[in-house]
Amino acid sequence: MLSTDKLRFFFSRIKERLWVKPLALCVLSVGGIFVARLADDVGLSGMLPDVTLKSVESLLSIMASSMLVIATFAVGSMVAAYASASAGATPRSIPLVIADDVTQNALSAFIGAFIFSIVSLIAIQNELFESAGRFAIFVLTLLVFAIVIITFVRWVDRIARLGRVVNTIEQVEKAASDALNRRRHAPTLGALKASPNQVEGKGVPVFSPTVGYVQHIDLETLQSSAEALNCRVTVTALPGTFIHTHLPLLHIEGCAEEYIKAREGTEPNALSSAFSISSNRTFEDDPRFGLLALSEIADKALSPGINDPGTAINVIGTLLRLFTLWQSPLEKEKVQTITYDRVSVPELVVDDLFDDAFTAIARDGAGMVEVSIRLQKAFCALAETDDTQIAVAAKKHSRRALAYSEAALTLSDDIDAVRTEAAFSAL
Repeated sequence: MLSTDKLRFFFSRIKERLWVKPLALCVLSVGGIFVARLADDVGLSGMLPDVTLKSVESLLSIMASSMLVIATFAVGSMVAAYASASAGATPRSIPLVIADDVTQNALSAFIGAFIFSIVSLIAIQNELFESAGRFAIFVLTLLVFAIVIITFVRWVDRIARLGRVVNTIEQVEKAASDALNRRRHAPTLGALKASPNQVEGKGVPVFSPTVGYVQHIDLETLQSSAEALNCRVTVTALPGTFIHTHLPLLHIEGCAEEYIKAREGTEPNALSSAFSISSNRTFEDDPRFGLLALSEIADKALSPGINDPGTAINVIGTLLRLFTLWQSPLEKEKVQTITYDRVSVPELVVDDLFDDAFTAIARDGAGMVEVSIRLQKAFCALAETDDTQIAVAAKKHSRRALAYSEAALTLSDDIDAVRTEAAFSAL
């Protein structure tokens, strides 16, 4: 049985497939023809206005010819937006751009309207409908026209911004914010907290048969398998970990190794199958990936070929907002209780989050005084928070960023300005 968390992960992957919504709209379009045919079967011919066959055919012909052109134009615009997001921001943001609801809805509406008009024309020209059916098709055609116009207006506004760096930063921030918010309310994903000794590898290791990134962990499967083995499970590979066949996914404790080997065809395989592994990372269950994607956007903006420190400064502000969210008070109704008492999961390490977010920016932005100063101001703000781990990490990275700046800057006034800001975060 699929858990709620597994369904959420599944539907998140479905959203990244461009064909799903257009296919659904095509099915609905064909279904609308049969609904119109029912108007003839229920005897409404004498009650509804008689619409001429020519008027319906004209409307459908206009829609059929125009929707195919618009759909082709929409696909071309989307491809250009994806290329822009990949070149101007980071290729890691492409799944978020593809999953944009407004764009997917627009493409689906255009293709669905095209299919509806073609199928309706075929039905009309083969005299499938009587007067009530023609009126129903006429009403459905006007409704589809209205939907297409509204969708087109919304889509024009979105496509003007889709793939632009600022819009991509907003999309990545939203994805990272959602992932961080879920993780801070469920730091161990609803399992027990794993101690450092457990993570280091006590017990019998279970390895992955494939190489790739862990995208999702099905804790319900781990719990049921641990109950079947009458043992305890410690997860060592969180979502985002690059795994290979010699790096354990988890360790089993509490039952004899011989017993596990004797049942190797069942429970251990079930344990490893609880990990969704693919060649790419995803944003939903991997908060570090969102921070890393934002850092890559800033790092690309700092490259000599682009030379856009303003984007890097914008990203630093975004990262500051995300870390402020991470240490903000929890909402009690969203806190996940311990559900999986046979599974232990390690928490995220704050210092790792800082490494993903700030290391590349501090290194490659060290030669730009405005970026270095803004980075030190961000560290100063984080060092003043009540979260001890964040404060310690902020001071550590402030010292590292200052060392990068002192090595890269040549003007003494610039170095003194960065040192002044760094002194505040070191307090």
